[in-house]
Amino acid sequence: MKAAYIEEFGPADAIRFGELHPPVKGPTDVLVDVIATTVNPVDTFVRSGAWRTPLTFPFIIGRDVVGTVAATGAGAADFAVGDVVWCNSLGHGGRQGAAAEQVVVPVDRLYHLPERVSPTDAAAVLHPAATAYLALFTHGALRTGETVLIVGAAGNVGSAAVVLAAEAGARVMATARSRDEEYCRGLGAEGFADYREPELLDRCRAFAPRGFDLVVDAAGWNDVDTAVDLLAFRGRVVVLAGLRSRPVLPVGPLYLKDGSVTGFVISRATTAELADAARTLNRLLALGRLRARAVDEAPLSAAADVHARLERGRLHGRRVLLRPGSDA
Repeated sequence: MKAAYIEEFGPADAIRFGELHPPVKGPTDVLVDVIATTVNPVDTFVRSGAWRTPLTFPFIIGRDVVGTVAATGAGAADFAVGDVVWCNSLGHGGRQGAAAEQVVVPVDRLYHLPERVSPTDAAAVLHPAATAYLALFTHGALRTGETVLIVGAAGNVGSAAVVLAAEAGARVMATARSRDEEYCRGLGAEGFADYREPELLDRCRAFAPRGFDLVVDAAGWNDVDTAVDLLAFRGRVVVLAGLRSRPVLPVGPLYLKDGSVTGFVISRATTAELADAARTLNRLLALGRLRARAVDEAPLSAAADVHARLERGRLHGRRVLLRPGSDA
Protein backbone atom coordinates (compact mmCIF):
# COMPACT_ATOMS: atom_id res chain seq x y z
CA MET A 1 0.00 0.00 0.00
CA LYS A 2 1.00 3.63 -0.46
CA ALA A 3 1.79 5.67 2.67
CA ALA A 4 3.51 8.85 3.89
CA TYR A 5 6.15 7.86 6.44
CA ILE A 6 9.48 8.69 8.05
CA GLU A 7 12.52 6.50 8.61
CA GLU A 8 14.08 8.86 11.16
CA PHE A 9 13.17 12.06 13.02
CA GLY A 10 13.74 15.19 11.03
CA PRO A 11 12.30 18.18 9.15
CA ALA A 12 9.31 18.04 6.85
CA ASP A 13 11.42 16.82 3.94
CA ALA A 14 12.22 13.69 5.93
CA ILE A 15 8.73 12.46 4.98
CA ARG A 16 8.77 9.81 2.29
CA PHE A 17 5.90 8.62 0.10
CA GLY A 18 5.88 5.10 -1.26
CA GLU A 19 5.00 1.46 -0.78
CA LEU A 20 4.85 -0.17 2.64
CA HIS A 21 3.51 -3.53 3.71
CA PRO A 22 -0.23 -3.42 4.49
CA PRO A 23 -1.06 -3.37 8.21
CA VAL A 24 -2.03 -6.56 9.99
CA LYS A 25 -4.99 -6.39 12.36
CA GLY A 26 -5.33 -8.20 15.64
CA PRO A 27 -8.50 -9.64 17.18
CA THR A 28 -9.56 -6.32 18.69
CA ASP A 29 -8.60 -4.20 15.69
CA VAL A 30 -10.48 -2.92 12.66
CA LEU A 31 -8.88 -2.59 9.23
CA VAL A 32 -9.98 0.68 7.61
CA ASP A 33 -9.71 1.88 4.02
CA VAL A 34 -8.74 5.54 4.36
CA ILE A 35 -10.92 8.22 2.78
CA ALA A 36 -9.09 11.19 4.27
CA THR A 37 -6.54 12.18 6.88
CA THR A 38 -5.18 15.59 7.83
CA VAL A 39 -2.21 17.34 9.45
CA ASN A 40 -2.16 18.75 12.99
CA PRO A 41 0.58 20.67 14.81
CA VAL A 42 1.21 17.67 17.06
CA ASP A 43 1.98 15.59 13.96
CA THR A 44 4.91 17.90 13.25
CA PHE A 45 6.13 17.54 16.85
CA VAL A 46 6.11 13.73 16.57
CA ARG A 47 7.74 13.73 13.12
CA SER A 48 10.52 16.12 14.16
CA GLY A 49 11.24 14.39 17.47
CA ALA A 50 10.35 17.53 19.44
CA TRP A 51 7.92 15.35 21.36
CA ARG A 52 9.16 11.79 21.70
CA THR A 53 6.63 8.99 21.71
CA PRO A 54 7.14 5.24 21.28
CA LEU A 55 7.21 4.41 17.57
CA THR A 56 8.68 1.94 15.11
CA PHE A 57 10.40 2.95 11.88
CA PRO A 58 9.25 3.17 9.19
CA PHE A 59 6.63 5.23 10.95
CA ILE A 60 3.46 6.31 9.17
CA ILE A 61 2.63 9.89 10.12
CA GLY A 62 -0.74 11.40 10.98
CA ARG A 63 -3.36 11.38 13.68
CA ASP A 64 -6.88 11.53 12.20
CA VAL A 65 -8.65 9.20 9.82
CA VAL A 66 -12.08 8.85 8.27
CA GLY A 67 -12.67 5.74 6.19
CA THR A 68 -14.67 2.60 5.61
CA VAL A 69 -14.33 -0.71 7.41
CA ALA A 70 -12.50 -3.27 5.26
CA ALA A 71 -12.28 -6.10 7.82
CA THR A 72 -12.87 -6.65 11.52
CA GLY A 73 -11.40 -8.80 14.24
CA ALA A 74 -13.42 -11.17 16.40
CA GLY A 75 -13.50 -8.58 19.17
CA ALA A 76 -14.96 -5.81 17.00
CA ALA A 77 -18.59 -6.91 16.77
CA ASP A 78 -19.94 -3.34 16.74
CA PHE A 79 -18.42 -2.72 13.31
CA ALA A 80 -19.20 -4.26 9.92
CA VAL A 81 -17.54 -4.13 6.53
CA GLY A 82 -18.59 -0.95 4.73
CA ASP A 83 -19.32 1.11 7.86
CA VAL A 84 -18.04 4.69 7.66
CA VAL A 85 -15.88 5.29 10.73
CA TRP A 86 -13.38 7.69 12.26
CA CYS A 87 -10.52 7.90 14.72
CA ASN A 88 -8.43 10.82 15.95
CA SER A 89 -5.81 9.09 18.10
CA LEU A 90 -3.45 7.23 15.79
CA GLY A 91 0.22 8.10 15.30
CA HIS A 92 1.14 8.20 18.98
CA GLY A 93 1.95 5.88 21.87
CA GLY A 94 3.15 3.01 19.70
CA ARG A 95 0.30 3.25 17.18
CA GLN A 96 1.13 3.74 13.51
CA GLY A 97 -0.36 6.82 11.87
CA ALA A 98 -3.18 7.50 9.45
CA ALA A 99 -1.46 8.77 6.29
CA ALA A 100 -1.85 5.58 4.29
CA GLU A 101 -4.28 3.77 2.05
CA GLN A 102 -5.17 1.40 4.89
CA VAL A 103 -4.83 1.64 8.66
CA VAL A 104 -5.46 -0.60 11.64
CA VAL A 105 -7.45 0.99 14.45
CA PRO A 106 -7.98 -0.50 17.93
CA VAL A 107 -11.69 -1.03 18.42
CA ASP A 108 -11.82 1.19 21.52
CA ARG A 109 -10.52 4.16 19.49
CA LEU A 110 -12.94 3.83 16.56
CA TYR A 111 -16.35 5.51 16.18
CA HIS A 112 -19.14 5.36 13.63
CA LEU A 113 -19.67 8.49 11.55
CA PRO A 114 -23.32 9.60 11.62
CA GLU A 115 -25.33 9.09 8.45
CA ARG A 116 -25.41 11.98 5.99
CA VAL A 117 -22.25 13.54 7.46
CA SER A 118 -19.61 14.15 4.80
CA PRO A 119 -16.44 12.19 5.60
CA THR A 120 -14.28 15.09 4.42
CA ASP A 121 -16.24 17.63 6.51
CA ALA A 122 -15.74 15.40 9.53
CA ALA A 123 -12.04 14.74 8.92
CA ALA A 124 -11.32 18.47 9.02
CA VAL A 125 -12.69 19.00 12.54
CA LEU A 126 -12.19 15.76 14.47
CA HIS A 127 -8.87 16.61 16.11
CA PRO A 128 -9.42 20.31 16.94
CA ALA A 129 -13.01 19.75 18.09
CA ALA A 130 -12.06 16.87 20.39
CA THR A 131 -9.22 18.99 21.77
CA ALA A 132 -11.67 21.81 22.44
CA TYR A 133 -14.13 19.44 24.13
CA LEU A 134 -11.50 18.03 26.47
CA ALA A 135 -10.21 21.51 27.30
CA LEU A 136 -13.66 22.83 28.14
CA PHE A 137 -15.29 19.94 29.93
CA THR A 138 -12.80 17.23 30.92
CA HIS A 139 -10.09 19.59 32.16
CA GLY A 140 -11.93 22.91 32.43
CA ALA A 141 -15.04 21.51 34.17
CA LEU A 142 -17.26 24.02 32.33
CA ARG A 143 -20.88 24.08 33.44
CA THR A 144 -24.06 25.60 32.05
CA GLY A 145 -24.37 29.29 32.88
CA GLU A 146 -20.65 29.85 33.48
CA THR A 147 -18.63 32.47 31.62
CA VAL A 148 -15.70 31.41 29.45
CA LEU A 149 -13.00 33.35 27.62
CA ILE A 150 -11.66 31.67 24.47
CA VAL A 151 -8.27 33.07 23.47
CA GLY A 152 -7.54 32.49 19.78
CA ALA A 153 -11.20 31.91 18.97
CA ALA A 154 -10.84 32.11 15.18
CA GLY A 155 -8.39 29.21 14.97
CA ASN A 156 -9.28 25.56 14.47
CA VAL A 157 -9.41 24.60 18.16
CA GLY A 158 -10.68 28.00 19.30
CA SER A 159 -13.60 28.10 16.89
CA ALA A 160 -14.68 24.60 17.90
CA ALA A 161 -14.43 25.67 21.55
CA VAL A 162 -16.79 28.60 20.90
CA VAL A 163 -19.36 26.27 19.32
CA LEU A 164 -19.10 23.66 22.07
CA ALA A 165 -19.21 26.14 24.95
CA ALA A 166 -22.16 28.08 23.53
CA GLU A 167 -24.02 24.86 22.76
CA ALA A 168 -23.53 23.79 26.39
CA GLY A 169 -25.17 26.96 27.67
CA ALA A 170 -22.08 28.95 28.67
CA ARG A 171 -21.60 32.68 28.00
CA VAL A 172 -18.69 32.99 25.60
CA MET A 173 -16.23 35.86 25.12
CA ALA A 174 -13.92 35.42 22.13
CA THR A 175 -10.62 37.10 21.33
CA ALA A 176 -9.16 37.14 17.83
CA ARG A 177 -8.40 39.73 15.15
CA SER A 178 -11.11 42.28 14.45
CA ARG A 179 -11.70 40.84 10.99
CA ASP A 180 -12.85 37.60 12.68
CA GLU A 181 -15.55 39.18 14.85
CA GLU A 182 -18.49 38.27 12.61
CA TYR A 183 -17.22 34.73 12.26
CA CYS A 184 -16.80 34.25 16.02
CA ARG A 185 -20.21 35.71 16.80
CA GLY A 186 -21.73 33.43 14.19
CA LEU A 187 -20.29 30.47 16.09
CA GLY A 188 -22.01 31.56 19.28
CA ALA A 189 -19.76 34.12 20.98
CA GLU A 190 -21.74 36.79 22.85
CA GLY A 191 -18.71 39.01 23.41
CA PHE A 192 -15.69 39.77 21.26
CA ALA A 193 -12.43 41.72 21.51
CA ASP A 194 -9.47 42.18 19.21
CA TYR A 195 -6.51 40.80 21.14
CA ARG A 196 -4.32 43.65 19.84
CA GLU A 197 -6.54 46.44 21.18
CA PRO A 198 -5.33 48.47 24.17
CA GLU A 199 -8.88 48.17 25.53
CA LEU A 200 -8.77 44.35 25.54
CA LEU A 201 -8.80 43.95 29.32
CA ASP A 202 -11.49 46.60 29.75
CA ARG A 203 -13.70 44.80 27.24
CA CYS A 204 -13.17 41.49 29.00
CA ARG A 205 -13.97 42.97 32.42
CA ALA A 206 -17.09 44.67 31.05
CA PHE A 207 -18.31 41.31 29.71
CA ALA A 208 -17.52 39.43 32.92
CA PRO A 209 -17.49 41.92 35.83
CA ARG A 210 -16.97 39.22 38.46
CA GLY A 211 -14.37 37.45 36.31
CA PHE A 212 -14.33 34.42 34.04
CA ASP A 213 -15.05 30.97 35.38
CA LEU A 214 -12.83 29.47 32.69
CA VAL A 215 -10.13 30.81 30.38
CA VAL A 216 -9.02 28.54 27.51
CA ASP A 217 -5.90 29.58 25.63
CA ALA A 218 -6.10 27.96 22.20
CA ALA A 219 -3.58 30.36 20.66
CA GLY A 220 -0.44 29.25 22.46
CA TRP A 221 0.37 32.73 23.78
CA ASN A 222 -0.12 31.54 27.36
CA ASP A 223 -0.33 34.95 28.96
CA VAL A 224 -1.00 33.34 32.32
CA ASP A 225 -0.59 36.62 34.18
CA THR A 226 -3.49 38.24 32.30
CA ALA A 227 -5.58 35.07 32.40
CA VAL A 228 -5.30 34.82 36.19
CA ASP A 229 -6.06 38.53 36.53
CA LEU A 230 -9.33 37.94 34.64
CA LEU A 231 -10.38 34.88 36.66
CA ALA A 232 -13.40 34.73 38.92
CA PHE A 233 -13.11 33.17 42.37
CA ARG A 234 -12.20 29.50 41.87
CA GLY A 235 -11.77 30.12 38.16
CA ARG A 236 -9.74 27.81 35.95
CA VAL A 237 -7.18 28.40 33.21
CA VAL A 238 -6.54 25.67 30.62
CA VAL A 239 -3.50 25.85 28.35
CA LEU A 240 -3.16 23.45 25.44
CA ALA A 241 -0.72 24.93 22.94
CA GLY A 242 2.71 26.56 22.87
CA LEU A 243 5.24 23.74 23.03
CA ARG A 244 8.14 26.04 23.90
CA SER A 245 6.15 28.55 25.95
CA ARG A 246 7.64 29.45 29.36
CA PRO A 247 5.29 31.97 31.01
CA VAL A 248 5.70 33.25 34.56
CA LEU A 249 3.07 31.89 36.93
CA PRO A 250 1.49 34.61 39.12
CA VAL A 251 1.28 32.44 42.21
CA GLY A 252 0.04 35.09 44.62
CA PRO A 253 -3.06 36.21 42.67
CA LEU A 254 -3.76 32.60 41.68
CA TYR A 255 -3.93 31.17 45.18
CA LEU A 256 -5.83 34.17 46.56
CA LYS A 257 -8.55 33.38 44.01
CA ASP A 258 -8.50 29.63 44.74
CA GLY A 259 -7.71 29.39 41.04
CA SER A 260 -6.00 26.71 38.99
CA VAL A 261 -3.91 26.46 35.84
CA THR A 262 -4.11 23.16 33.98
CA GLY A 263 -2.18 22.03 30.95
CA PHE A 264 -3.26 19.13 28.79
CA VAL A 265 -2.57 17.47 25.48
CA ILE A 266 -5.11 15.32 23.67
CA SER A 267 -2.51 12.66 22.91
CA ARG A 268 -2.59 11.63 26.57
CA ALA A 269 -6.38 11.43 26.77
CA THR A 270 -7.76 8.08 27.88
CA THR A 271 -9.95 6.03 25.58
CA ALA A 272 -12.91 6.78 27.86
CA GLU A 273 -12.26 10.54 27.58
CA LEU A 274 -11.93 10.32 23.81
CA ALA A 275 -15.16 8.31 23.56
CA ASP A 276 -16.96 10.89 25.69
CA ALA A 277 -15.79 13.64 23.32
CA ALA A 278 -16.74 11.53 20.30
CA ARG A 279 -20.38 11.29 21.40
CA THR A 280 -20.72 15.07 21.51
CA LEU A 281 -18.79 15.54 18.27
CA ASN A 282 -21.00 13.04 16.44
CA ARG A 283 -24.16 14.76 17.70
CA LEU A 284 -22.98 18.20 16.57
CA LEU A 285 -21.67 16.85 13.25
CA ALA A 286 -25.11 15.37 12.59
CA LEU A 287 -26.68 18.76 13.35
CA GLY A 288 -24.25 20.54 11.03
CA ARG A 289 -22.86 22.63 13.89
CA LEU A 290 -19.22 21.58 13.52
CA ARG A 291 -17.54 22.61 10.29
CA ALA A 292 -14.04 23.79 9.46
CA ARG A 293 -13.78 27.39 8.30
CA ALA A 294 -11.63 26.65 5.24
CA VAL A 295 -10.57 23.28 3.84
CA ASP A 296 -8.11 22.41 1.09
CA GLU A 297 -7.47 18.96 -0.34
CA ALA A 298 -4.21 17.45 -1.52
CA PRO A 299 -2.94 14.00 -2.49
CA LEU A 300 -1.29 11.87 0.16
CA SER A 301 2.02 12.39 -1.62
CA ALA A 302 1.88 16.08 -0.64
CA ALA A 303 2.25 15.31 3.08
CA ALA A 304 5.79 16.76 3.31
CA ASP A 305 4.70 20.00 1.67
CA VAL A 306 1.70 20.34 4.00
CA HIS A 307 3.88 19.74 7.07
CA ALA A 308 6.27 22.43 5.86
CA ARG A 309 3.45 24.92 5.21
CA LEU A 310 2.01 24.32 8.66
CA GLU A 311 5.37 24.86 10.35
CA ARG A 312 5.89 28.10 8.41
CA GLY A 313 2.53 29.43 9.60
CA ARG A 314 0.98 29.29 6.14
CA LEU A 315 -2.17 27.41 7.19
CA HIS A 316 -3.62 29.70 9.85
CA GLY A 317 -7.32 28.90 10.14
CA ARG A 318 -7.17 26.40 7.27
CA ARG A 319 -7.25 22.63 7.24
CA VAL A 320 -5.68 20.44 4.57
CA LEU A 321 -7.09 17.00 3.90
CA LEU A 322 -4.80 14.37 2.43
CA ARG A 323 -6.65 11.96 0.15
CA PRO A 324 -5.26 8.52 -0.75
CA GLY A 325 -5.91 7.51 -4.32
CA SER A 326 -5.64 11.06 -5.67
CA ASP A 327 -1.94 10.76 -6.53
CA ALA A 328 -1.03 10.73 -10.19
